[in-house]
Amino acid sequence: MSGAETGRKALHWWILGFMAIGVIVGATIQSMTEGPGSIGAKVVDAEGGVRVESIRTSLLPKGRKPTEALAVGDVISALVLDKGVEGRERRIAVESAAGLRATLDEVGYGMVASLERVGGAPRSVTLELEPTSSRNSLIEPFRFVADIFMRLLKMLIVPLVLTSIITGVTGLGGGSDFGRLGRRTLGYYIMTSLLAAGLGLLLVNVIRPGEGAELGLAVDAAFGSESQNLWDIFRRMVPENVFSAFSANGQMLQIIFFALLFGYFITRSSDTTRATMTQFFEAAFEVVMRLAQAVMLTVPVGVLCLLVKVVGETGFGVFKPLAWYMLTVFLALVIHAGVVLPMLVRFVGGVNPLRWAKAMSPALMTAFSTSSSSMTLPVTLETIEERGKVSNKVSSFVAPLGSTVNMDGTALYECIGVIFLAQYYASTGNFEFGFTQQVYVVIAALLASIGAAGIPSAGLVMMLTILSALELPLEGAALLLAVDRPLDMCRTVVNVWSDTCGTAVIASREGETPLGEAVAAAQT
Repeated sequence: MSGAETGRKALHWWILGFMAIGVIVGATIQSMTEGPGSIGAKVVDAEGGVRVESIRTSLLPKGRKPTEALAVGDVISALVLDKGVEGRERRIAVESAAGLRATLDEVGYGMVASLERVGGAPRSVTLELEPTSSRNSLIEPFRFVADIFMRLLKMLIVPLVLTSIITGVTGLGGGSDFGRLGRRTLGYYIMTSLLAAGLGLLLVNVIRPGEGAELGLAVDAAFGSESQNLWDIFRRMVPENVFSAFSANGQMLQIIFFALLFGYFITRSSDTTRATMTQFFEAAFEVVMRLAQAVMLTVPVGVLCLLVKVVGETGFGVFKPLAWYMLTVFLALVIHAGVVLPMLVRFVGGVNPLRWAKAMSPALMTAFSTSSSSMTLPVTLETIEERGKVSNKVSSFVAPLGSTVNMDGTALYECIGVIFLAQYYASTGNFEFGFTQQVYVVIAALLASIGAAGIPSAGLVMMLTILSALELPLEGAALLLAVDRPLDMCRTVVNVWSDTCGTAVIASREGETPLGEAVAAAQT
């Protein structure tokens, strides 16, 4: 075995070790330093509270309109912590800028706070870390390295997806091979996403975490955005300008749509054109993969810095108020990843799921640390081919497609999150939420998960689409933001795990032997 092969096989152990170091360093920074909070705005004394003099950063999650953030001139009269949580809610009057500063020093960073505005509706914000704090100073070097690492991964997304899908389609040669592989891939992805959303629906109705919850959210709160038509997801699949789509990682569905068509029509071209274009994209794919392999050498350090940043900033106490909601999501993710998908791998693909999980561990650990199936794609492809023994013909088609359209964890999370909030609103007597609405949520979660970009917290943004379609206020999504990071990390692992399981199943059905052990029965 060559040194390079040994290094690749040991990569997941390096990732695991650096993950542990990152958690320890982050927890140490979090416990030994002060982390005063900030609302992201400079305020001055005013009658009735404090007036916003300038805005430093956006105050609300991505997906919310800029006009929803605090505006210059707003007067804040009070800050409410743990709003609606029985025995924990605190309303702190804001009488001066100095008083607000003292309150934020005491409260710290990471909590969701409701800011009461004189003459305006309250705004839910997540308290930022004060830039001048000692904690921020210690975390900043790790944040810088983590940002560079994330940028390197983002840099690879478009060229990797484009070249891998075109190469995969041209390798199929068009015709029956392309149609068969495409049908099997899409059929698998739709089936597993529906199973995930259905599992989420079942558990959230059994545990009922939102019923009787004290969240302090009013059903007539400001909506913040207009209802969106979910059919727009399919409309946006077709790019108006493909070069514009190439410039944005969030337009991966458009890039995949174009790559599938482009690759297919290469196979329908003349022999000379087909040979030239196939050779060009195969060469481009080889170069991109070499670049990806070089970037992958930075994964352990990138993982360490990401976890130092996350744990150092938020600690672990931010997750307490929404424990039952988190438990429901975690339980559903565990059942889907530990029972449903392994059964498909074993009985449909004929592959030992434990051995397959061990082989896929570098991709799963990278998914956990980056919270992005798209950013994990380079590791996923290399892991499937090098450790899973799946051909490039199958992996280059199935895995890139799955990194965008196959979001089992996201579909499950959106279903539970929306129904959790709907249960709360229904328990207040202000909202009817029956079986028909729940079925609609499952379908909407499937469509929204297909349209979600493979980037951190994309599922939370798509949840706003479902809430607005149900004519529910969007303030609940801001509350869920407080616990989104660990859930995002876990659901991304499930997303990537499902992609790799799909690759094993489809490769087996195509007559290959993932891990060298696919049973003959699965190949018929």
